[in-house]
Parts: sequence; structure tokens; C-alpha cells
Amino acid sequence: MEIDKAIKESDDTRLKTKYNNAIYVIQRALALYSVEEVALSFNGGKDSTVLLHLLRAGYYLHMAGKNLSVGDPGDADITFPIRTIYFESPTVFPEINSFTYETASTYKLQMDIIRLDFKSGLEALLKTTPIRAIFLGVRIGDPTAVGQEQFSPSSPGWPPFMRVNPILDWSYRDIWAFLLTCKVPYCSLYDLGYTSIGSIHDTVPNALLCRSKSSNSEDKFKPAYLLFDGRLERAGRTKKFVPDPSAAIANGLKNDELFLKSMPTASVIAVGEQILFGTVEDQMRFTLCRKLHSIGWVISHAAVVRNDIDSVADEVERQKSMTDMVFIYGGVGPLPSDVTVAGVAKAFGVRMAPDEEFEKYLRHLVGEKFTGDRNEMAQLPEGITELLHHEKLSVPLIKCQNVIILTATNVAELDEEWDCLIESLRSNGHLVMTESFVSKRLSTSLSDVSLSGSIIYI
Repeated sequence: MEIDKAIKESDDTRLKTKYNNAIYVIQRALALYSVEEVALSFNGGKDSTVLLHLLRAGYYLHMAGKNLSVGDPGDADITFPIRTIYFESPTVFPEINSFTYETASTYKLQMDIIRLDFKSGLEALLKTTPIRAIFLGVRIGDPTAVGQEQFSPSSPGWPPFMRVNPILDWSYRDIWAFLLTCKVPYCSLYDLGYTSIGSIHDTVPNALLCRSKSSNSEDKFKPAYLLFDGRLERAGRTKKFVPDPSAAIANGLKNDELFLKSMPTASVIAVGEQILFGTVEDQMRFTLCRKLHSIGWVISHAAVVRNDIDSVADEVERQKSMTDMVFIYGGVGPLPSDVTVAGVAKAFGVRMAPDEEFEKYLRHLVGEKFTGDRNEMAQLPEGITELLHHEKLSVPLIKCQNVIILTATNVAELDEEWDCLIESLRSNGHLVMTESFVSKRLSTSLSDVSLSGSIIYI
């Protein structure tokens, strides 16, 4: 079998381990369910492409273990018996569609094309087929991976089936090591700088792969497998926000409320009981709100919470789903009361895990004293963390999906972090900048009581 042979001949011991573990999961699933009871969810992306070929190898080895002849799966005449599900969408890239149909033809996939949303499509499919388990190309770090294991029943409210995740523990580097080692075809968009592909409305080439202007190459972007930090693979997945001032015109007059609703929103969370006790004046919140307003963002919520993991987690969980971006500061450091990062992890339902790259920065900063509680500072939320580097920062900023963790403790430090943050996020499209919105501004020294009677007649 060509896949199994390529892996065995490889010198990449990490890839061999990942491959063997994935094959074990697949063979275990095929031992629990019949071929008619399993299906593959395929979307044309790099992860599902890897999963397809792992399934081909796994099925071959499973049948070989039963001493049943299946021929050579590298032979184009061999039919892949596992049902394949493709959810076709009008917002998918044409290249993804073409690659999916070409793959189905090449490997003779029994493909069910569903033109409904994922949940409705599954409900309809499972009513008419004996499917009990579905192989998914989910990896740690994916938005849907939180709380999943290699075998995970479907979530409440969904049709009942077993989610089988053979590549759950694979990294971005592992995916590309497999594709390049096995020399299997993949979607052409990955050679154009796309590192994570969603819909045509929220996906652009990864700016980190942009070639320098002095490059002689005709291609503007390097291929996806050259991305140096796999944690940044979703840097090209951005909500394309383009404010349209004309949309805020009603009856020839500017509609302030309509315009404000079209602007990106942010929430600001301060962590610190000293602020709640009134022993420290929080100047950072005022400064941060002013900075966000200056780039056209609306601050819809500002809060102060205790130095408590649950308090931080509850507030972050509420705000991350209600606003486009959450900015949180305070409670970051080596003290027992510094629980902000752990609170963010709990809000996303992920564990804290050591981050080797972040540890190197901290060790360089702290030196040999980087032990004990200080060493725990190198633990970050697993699978959702992106480090935002800048040459002016001794330690990268921490971004967990749409939550930015600021380490500044005063306004001067915030000014420096903000400039670095703007440069970093603007380069990969995570932070949209527009002009600040001001309708009219009026200053007066009169009291509210004096004004209230006059305002009625304005």
C-alpha cells in the first residue's frame, strides 16, 4: 500500500508515531462498526485530505489483518468502500469544489453530496442510512475541537452518532509532513498562500507567507507548507469587515444608531480586586477605550472582576460571544493571584499546557530564577493560543481566538503594547481599523438640571 510504504520509509519518527496512532484509532473504529455503519466527512481541505488517505491505509491494513484480499489500494481500479459525505456550499472556493470532485473520481469514492447545513444534512442522512460513526478531520486548536476525544458522541441536540477523530493530536506541521512525504494531491489554494480555508467570505492568503517585493517569483505568496509557526495557520481566516457609511443614511440624514451597529465591537475586562476595593485607580481602562475608539471600534462593555479563575472565566465566556474582540488585562504574572490566563482557558473549555516557545522568552527574561511558580507562567491555553511577536516586546502578547491578553500594568506600558499590537494584528487582518465615529460634540458648564428643561425644546 503506497501510503503505508511511504511512511515506513520515512526518517521522520514523529510522523511515524502520529501515523501509527491514527491507524490504531481507525482500525479500532472498523472493529467496532461495519463498513456500512461508518462514513468520512470530506471537505477538500488539507486535514480531510490527510484523513482520506489514512482511512485508505487503515482499511487496507484492517482487511489485511483479517487475511482478506483487497488488492493494492494504489491501483485505480480498487473502490474505496467507506461512504464519503461532502457538504457542498455556494460560498465554497471553486478550487475546493474541483479538487473534491477530482479526488472522488480518482479514488472512486462513494460520495453523498449534501446541499444543506451540516446539522440538517446529517439528520436527513442518518434517517436513511445505517451510519453510526463518522470520521472527522478535527484537530486540537480547531474551534470545534474543544472537549473532544478520539471517540466522542455527538453533542446534545444533534442526531446521535459517534465522532471519530484519528488526527485530533496532529499539528499543522504533522499535516504537511504527511502530505509531502506521501506525495498525495491537495487543493491548489495551499500553494497560493492559503493556510486554513473556510468560505470565500472569510478566507484570504496568510499575510505571513507574503513574498518580499524584491522576490523574482511571480507568486505573491509562498506555499502553505512554508509557514514557520503552525499556530498561525488561521491568520488568513478573518471576518471581512467593510463599513459602508452610505448604509447609515436614512431619509437623507445620518442614522447614528445604524452606523454604530455596523462598527466592530470590543469589550474591556480588568482583573484586580485592588480596583474593586478602590485602592488603585484604573487609568488603563480609560486609555484602552480611547485607543479603541480612535480606530473606529465601539466599546460595548467594560467590567472589573476579582482575581478568581471562575470570575474571569464567566466574564470572558459571556463577552467573547457577544463582541468581536475582548481585551483583558491585570492578573498576569508569577503570583498565586495571577489567574487571568487560566481563567481564559476555562472560558474556552481547554486545559493549560506548557508552551515551549513562550517558555524560551520567559527564561531569557527571568534567567535562572525561572522555576516554581514562575515556570507555570509558560503554561498557556492549549490549542487556541497564538503568540503575537514584535521586535519591541521582550515577551509576545497572547491571543486566544478573539481574546487579547495584555500584560501591561500601567499606561506607559499599555502605550507601547498597543502600538505593537496594532502592527501585528493589522498585518494578518485580525484587527480592522476604520475612522473614529463622531456625530456632534457639545461642551457646557451647566448642570444636568439646568440643561434638562432646555433640551426639550431643541
